[in-house]
Amino acid sequence: MTSVEPPELLRATLDKNPHDVASMFDGVARRYDVTNTVLSFGRDRVWRKATRRALRLQPGESVLDLAAGTGVSTVELTRSGAWVVAADFSKGMLQAGRFRRVPMVAGDALHLPFADESFDAATISFGLRNVIDIDAALAELRRVTKRGGRLVVCEFSTPVVPVFSTAYMEYLMRALPAVARAVSSNPDAYVYLAESIRAWPDQAGLARRIVASGWSDVQWRNLTGGVVALHRAVRR
Repeated sequence: MTSVEPPELLRATLDKNPHDVASMFDGVARRYDVTNTVLSFGRDRVWRKATRRALRLQPGESVLDLAAGTGVSTVELTRSGAWVVAADFSKGMLQAGRFRRVPMVAGDALHLPFADESFDAATISFGLRNVIDIDAALAELRRVTKRGGRLVVCEFSTPVVPVFSTAYMEYLMRALPAVARAVSSNPDAYVYLAESIRAWPDQAGLARRIVASGWSDVQWRNLTGGVVALHRAVRR
C-alpha cells in the first residue's frame, strides 16, 4: 500500500525551515507547557527561576523574552519587578498564552521588531536551537540590547557525567517520544526536538558562537548535570 503524506507537516526537519518550525509549534501550543513539565520531571520550573536570577534584573528594567512561547517564562521574569515583553514567531503559542496578560509581540528572531538598544537585558530559553541562523539571531539580540546590557541563553546542552550522558541520550531518543505520545497534542514534534538537542553544540561550542556574535564576558553554568546550560554575556 502506498502512503500519502498529509498536507500539514507533522514535525519540522533539522533544516529548520521557519514556516515549518512555526507550524510545528502552533500545533503543540495547546498542551505545550504541561508536556514540558512532564518531560522534564518538573525541572522546567527550576530552569526558569535560574534564568531570572542569572539576568540579575532590577525593578523598572526593560527585558526581551525571545521565543517566549505561551509566556510562562515571561511571567517568571516579571517577578523581578522588570517590564518584560514576550516575543515569538509562533502566533499559535502566543494565542495560547494570552490569558497570562503579559505584553506579547509576534516577531522573527532574525528581524526583531524593536529599535536598536531597546532593552536592558534579553533572554532566549529553549528557542535558539530552532532558529535557522543562530549567529544572526545572537547578533540581532545584541542589536536590541543596550550597551552594558545582559544576555542569558537557557538551552539544552551536554551532560558532564559520562554515564549520565549515555542514559540521557537514551531517554531523549526512546523514552521522550513515548512519553510525548501520551501527553502531547503533536507527539511527532518531540522527535524533532530530541534530534535538535542531539545536534546542538556543547557548552564551550555555544560560548564560542556567542563571542563570535559580538557579545563579551561570556560564561556558562550547568543545570541538572549539564542537561541544561545557562550562558550569560554582556554587550560592550
